[in-house]
Amino acid sequence: MKWNQLSGHRRKDMMWSLLFVTPPVLGFLIFGLAPLLTSFGLSFMSWDMLTPAEFIGLDNFSKMLDDEKFYKSLFNTLVLLVGIPLGMICALTLAVMMNRSLKGISIFRTIYYIPVISPIMALSLLWQWMLNYDYGIINEFIWKIFGVQGPNWLGDPNWVKPSFILMGLWSGVGGTMVLYLAGLQAISSTYYEAAEVDGATRWHQFKHITLPLLSPIHFFVVVMGVIGTFQSFSQMYIMAVDGGPEYSGATIVFYIFQEAFRYFNMGYASSVAWVLGIIIFIVTLIQFRFSKRWVYQD
Repeated sequence: MKWNQLSGHRRKDMMWSLLFVTPPVLGFLIFGLAPLLTSFGLSFMSWDMLTPAEFIGLDNFSKMLDDEKFYKSLFNTLVLLVGIPLGMICALTLAVMMNRSLKGISIFRTIYYIPVISPIMALSLLWQWMLNYDYGIINEFIWKIFGVQGPNWLGDPNWVKPSFILMGLWSGVGGTMVLYLAGLQAISSTYYEAAEVDGATRWHQFKHITLPLLSPIHFFVVVMGVIGTFQSFSQMYIMAVDGGPEYSGATIVFYIFQEAFRYFNMGYASSVAWVLGIIIFIVTLIQFRFSKRWVYQD
């Protein structure tokens, strides 16, 4: 239908609709699409933000293949993915414990969720102090309980990544717990009543009822956890100075940050960012493709 064929009331509705839609669309074009296209163009150029950009073709991508730090940071990021299943196990355990009608249970739920809403910078500084080799509270605890000196968490290449995983469990398990708690409360009690009639034990009920019905939440947590891990940066920037010992604490985003804002290799940093985006896209696509085999759809 043409514009001149619309009634005055219909035209007014469409004008207001366009008025409300325009700001987010402009925001996406200016702050989303424009930087995306710019970074794609820069990935084929050499630019230090001071001199004019120079087209170099695929040199940035060939340089990436020979850069040891790129592989090291990518390996570090992949190791941090171990924290996803560990976090899911801890969160599900807490959710089962919190899914009880006990007096004051909401207080404990709030306490476990507080780290999720705390600023990541503040948490990083807190954990940097807690993991200190000389006076950190964690090593003090290990000394008093076991009588041995704790590891050099942030100074030993073998312990830097476990430090990040430990911090990630503490700071992120509360959010996943809330998701699992909502999923547990959404499961109908009739499933468990029928299972009890058939003689199923608590373990069999959990294995064959609870876990399958929570599979959509499992899938969501895994997808978002993988994306979040590949994009992790803040805690590494605070806790691992210059990437940590032997670059053991640098993630792929930290590597991009260094190349862009320390060495001013904007073109090369853009190429690494696009490779990271492609990796995340492929991994997420694979997860969606295989989700049909194990995600239960009610």
